[in-house]
Amino acid sequence: MASLNVSSLGDYIREQRRNAQYSLRQLAEAAGVSNPYLSQIERGLRKPSAEILQQIAKALRISAETLYVQAGILEERPAGGADLRAAIFADTAISEQQKHALLAVYEAFVTENQAATG
Repeated sequence: MASLNVSSLGDYIREQRRNAQYSLRQLAEAAGVSNPYLSQIERGLRKPSAEILQQIAKALRISAETLYVQAGILEERPAGGADLRAAIFADTAISEQQKHALLAVYEAFVTENQAATG
């Protein structure tokens, strides 16, 4: 897992919001979060969950995976398991802890198979 850099995530979200020509209030409303909470995310004071990142991504019309990589939830990787990782973190039926455990098992299998083949 990559480490979370909350400040750079906030900077990235702010940049994407400005590119989309949204005010802070407009994005907060579109993403279904409070204006103060979004402001705290942008300033690097709060660590949003994968679900909140998904809502922000949808409002900004960018991929949730992009925000997951920025947040350090996912490591940037070539195509392959990226869709699976995004699906795991987008699933609201399981907890954050369960998502990380599921991803750890998946990554262990991938590592094991890579070691066996080469």
